[in-house]
This record gives sequence, C-alpha cells and structure tokens, in this order.
Amino acid sequence: MLNVSSSQSTKAASPSGPASPVVDVEQAEAALVEHYPRLVRLAYLVLPPALGRNRRVLTAHALVQRALPRGRASAPAVPDQRRQAGRGTDPGYAYVRCQVLRAALDAGLPLRRRAWPKRAQLPPLLPQVWGLRLFPRSGGADELALDQRLAALSGPARAAYVLRGLERLTDDETRRILDAVGVDTDPDSEEADGIAAALAEVGADGPPGGRGPAALLESPEFDPCSLQARPTDLMRRRQHLKAAAVAAVAALVCGALLGMPGDGWGPDGAAAPPYAKNPAAEAALDPGRLTRAAPAAWKQSARTDFSVWPARGELTDDKALLRRALAVWARPGETVQVSATPGTASGAPPGPPQLLFAGPVDGARVVLLYDGLRVVRYAEPQDGTGGAALDFARVDGAEAGDSGAVVVGRADGNVRYLTAPWVRTAVVRDLLKPDAAVTALRRSADGVTDPFGSPALARECRSWNALQLRDHTGASRLATDLGELTPARLTAGRPDAPREAAPQDWARTACSLAAARSHGVRVVNSWQYARQALPDGSGGAAWVCTRAETWRGGGGRVLAQFLAPGGGAGAVAAKAEGGPDCGVREPRVLAGVLWKSPAGGWYLLAAGSKDVSSVAVSGGERVSGNVLAAPTRQGTRPTVTGTLPDGTKLPTLR
Repeated sequence: MLNVSSSQSTKAASPSGPASPVVDVEQAEAALVEHYPRLVRLAYLVLPPALGRNRRVLTAHALVQRALPRGRASAPAVPDQRRQAGRGTDPGYAYVRCQVLRAALDAGLPLRRRAWPKRAQLPPLLPQVWGLRLFPRSGGADELALDQRLAALSGPARAAYVLRGLERLTDDETRRILDAVGVDTDPDSEEADGIAAALAEVGADGPPGGRGPAALLESPEFDPCSLQARPTDLMRRRQHLKAAAVAAVAALVCGALLGMPGDGWGPDGAAAPPYAKNPAAEAALDPGRLTRAAPAAWKQSARTDFSVWPARGELTDDKALLRRALAVWARPGETVQVSATPGTASGAPPGPPQLLFAGPVDGARVVLLYDGLRVVRYAEPQDGTGGAALDFARVDGAEAGDSGAVVVGRADGNVRYLTAPWVRTAVVRDLLKPDAAVTALRRSADGVTDPFGSPALARECRSWNALQLRDHTGASRLATDLGELTPARLTAGRPDAPREAAPQDWARTACSLAAARSHGVRVVNSWQYARQALPDGSGGAAWVCTRAETWRGGGGRVLAQFLAPGGGAGAVAAKAEGGPDCGVREPRVLAGVLWKSPAGGWYLLAAGSKDVSSVAVSGGERVSGNVLAAPTRQGTRPTVTGTLPDGTKLPTLR
C-alpha cells in the first residue's frame, strides 16, 4: 500500500523497509554513479600505502567500478536511520560502500603460497593508463602527517578511521560496517576481536595538525579523481617498445603462414575457428546465398514485416564484410561483445538469412540480418575488426506496427534507426510535453535517420523522446527506445481492444517506461481504467494501468499508477511481473493508495476496473461500485479486495 500526500502527489512513499533491504543492480548503479568520487576516495584511503600512489589510484577506481552486484542482493543495515534521506539512508549506497571496503581490505592481505590470490590483491585490469603515472595533488604538513599515520595503521584500523572521519559514523555504526565486511570473521586475524582491536588502534584522538578528521580526509591530497600526471621511466619504456615491436613482427609472420593454405581464418575477421564442416552450415555462411527482398516486394506482399524489407546501404555488395558478419554470427570469438534480449537465442543461423542493411554508421560498418525469428546487428570499426559487436533481438510474429524501425547505431546517448520502406515521415516527440512542436527527423536515401536523444540510458526523467512514424496509408504509430534493437510500440486503451497511442496518453506516465528497459519488450499499453472523485472536495483523480508485453510472450510487467489532480507524473501504487493482470487474458485490475488531502486528512483510496462490482477493506467498510475512499490513519496497511459480478474475489495488484 502506498502513501500519497497532496503536496507530493507525484511521488510514491512507502513505509520503512526491513533492516536488510534487497538492492537490485539499477539501484546500486545509481548510488555508485551519484557518489562515485566519495567511494573512490574511501577506497584510496583504506588501500595499503605500500602499493604506491599510482597503483592506489588505479586500484581504487577499479574496486569501485567492480562493486555492482550480479543480480539482486541484500544490503547491510543502513548505518544511521536517524539521518535525513540521502547517502546515509540509501540501501544502494550502503551496499556499494560495503563492497568497496571489503575489496580494499582484501587488497592489503599478504599473498599465500598455497592459496589462490583474491582479485583485489592483483593489479587492476581496468582502468589502465599507459605511459603516465597518476597521483593526487600534494597537500601540506597536516596531510603528510595524516598519510604517515594511516600508513602505520592496519587495514581494519584504516577502515575504522575513515568511516569515523570521512563518513562521520559513530563507533557503534563503525562496528556494524566492519562486521558486515567480515573483519571479525577473518581466519588470519591474530586478535580475538578484530573490530575492537581496530578501534583501539585508532584511538580517540583526532588527526595530526589543527584541522578535524573530515577536513583533512576530504582534502585534495586524498582525492583520486583530481590527479596530476608525470611520465614513466622513458629509457625503460623505449626498450620495452623495441621488444614489443619485434614480437609483433614475429606474430604477423606466423599469422601469414597460418592463413595462407586454403580457407584459413583470415577472411572471417573476429570469428572463432570453425567448429564443424557440413553443407548446411557452409551455406548459411556464404554471402552469395543471402536472400534479398525485391525493392517493391512490400507493396504486393500479404505480409508487412521484416521479410519484405529490401537490402539497403552502401556496402550491400561488400562480400568480405558480409562474410565476416555471418562468420561472427555463427562463431563469435572471445573479443566479440554479444548481447541478446531476454528469451532470444544467440545461436548460428539455420540457413542463409535475409540481408536488411549494410553500410557505414557513426564510424562503424554495420550489417543487419534477419532469419525469420531474429534481427541480428553486426558492427565493426571502420579501421579493422577488433572490438566487433553482435546484437540479437527476437521479432517472430512481427506486424506492421512492430517492424517500422530497427536500431543501426548508438553513440553519445543518441540513437539512429533504419526505418521500414513503407515509412513516409518520421518525427520525434517529447511524451512529457504532448502539446509541444515535433522535431522533424531527416532520413537518408536508405532510410537511416539522423541521431536523436534516447531515453534508454537517461539517469533522470526530464524528457522522454518517442519516435512517431507515418506510413504510406497515413497511419501514425508511436514507439520508444528501451535499449534494444527494436523500439517498443506504444498503445492505449482497454487491453482487449488497444489502439495506437496519442502523445496525450503518455503525458503523465512516460517516466514509468524506465521499468521496462532491456526486458525484451514488444509493446507497452496504457489504460486509464478508473476515475475517482477525491474527498474534501479535492477534485478528481485518475487510475492508469501500464503493461509491457514481451516478444517471448511471458514475463510481462504491470504498473498501476495513481494520477492526482494538478498534473505531474503518476505515483506507482502497485506493480507485478509475470501475471495476466491488466492484459488481454484478464483485462481487470485493482489497486489502492494512502492519500493525504490538502485539508490534512488521510484516506484509503482504491479503484478497480469497471467489471469490479464492489470494493471492501479488511476490518472496514464495503462499498458498491469500483472506487472506494475511506478515512484512515497514516502508516496503516489495510487489505483491499474487489468482487466481480459472479462473486469472484479480486485482490490488489502485486
């Protein structure tokens, strides 16, 4: 159940979570990006000074960048619940900080002969800086004295000192953090209580000099994000370059000898070595057997999908490029970056695929292929094949509304599309400003659009661009980029009879599309399923359900949103994943929120779709119809249940 205040009707507030909330990757990434300089400073201070300032800088950045969880993870208890919302009470920050501290302490452990080294004990693979030594700016006498004192402390003691001084935590809060990173459970610890020993080693005195701990620890002397650069040993570097050049020449000679006989690995670019020889596999890898639709095939075909797209682009006759694309698709090498939408197979083509596009895009050579089930994008740099990328997207059963565009390139937060041959005009709309003028989108003769801002990776929802395409029949369709090869189609209306969405349908709910990013989404429908008159004469509110359907058919995501009067984004009242609610199979939904009126009273508001005949509250009243407004108290969590005309009970969305 959600608390919604009239003064903050655009945000959802929830009661306090458990002591160890679950943190997902997106939440941890947001905390890492927001507090990156502080986290790197923390890692730099805790790392052993014996590493040297250059390696400490690079290792600190590496530890923070590796701190994200692989999936959903439990965050440690937030250190100080009494603080205002922010870094001190953010579960994502608490989780990332513990990961950074644990890795920084591991980096100070001695290497053992009979034990594998931990990753933090080895030099970082990334980031790397060649030819330069990096170190923070030099400080004064106080900073030098503090650096010498930190060097004399053990790893846990340095961590305790930094948590108390930089993070301003009490001793009890510091104990909980050190316990969470495993200081007490270190089997190599010589102390019975590693935490108590660390706090005792630090003592109660402040740092040397006249300034306080926070002022010294936050000085530029300990800032790994503000750096100075000096060259490495130039004479030794020259010797190493000569040796590397000799080794490179030897490797080229050996490679030429290996690639000379027969069908060597040379023409396949970044592909791995062949794993089998059979006629079907070789036919799928032959660029001469690629299928190509006639330029006007879409005008006579009974189907309107990717199968009738003609081959377009400047490089459709570049057989070397097409061969590399097919070979990498069948056997992606270790250096190829492969991505696939959820539920999409990434195996080799079953036979010769169809060529959709081949041409230069934003400094890369791009090839788009289609095998009846998937659209595949191959991209390689224009100056070689290193760093090739291969992307898969499932598109089986696509219709005209689903096959209007495919991503050909992304760069600097922008996206380019290849539009279908039946598209006549393309414009960009900001869904958050439906009445604003559209931006015309210029297209090349091959149908490639100019780049425009994509909302797929935006950190804040200040705008939400959507692509509006108009075809040869005059039909107009909205689609938006959710970080995949094909844009998600936007519709509106009752789930069993949706229509093409108008910009006004998404004006207050467009930001909720962020919940469907990179999920294999085919279409997102917005349905205003109820309207409700608010108590105390506060006006009328709307209830909207958005459902994201995937190409694989399962795993749909549903959000029920409460739109209070006065404009602004909707507040998420409930959400679910994988169920049939608000979809074509079960076009009904029920949700509720706690709402504070302008007069100061708290109410339980609930609304169901029109097929809900009554709504009841646990231990409270029951009303006929599909909406309910009952007085309540702040923080209560009542259970709301709806009843259908046949007597079936309908729980709230969850």
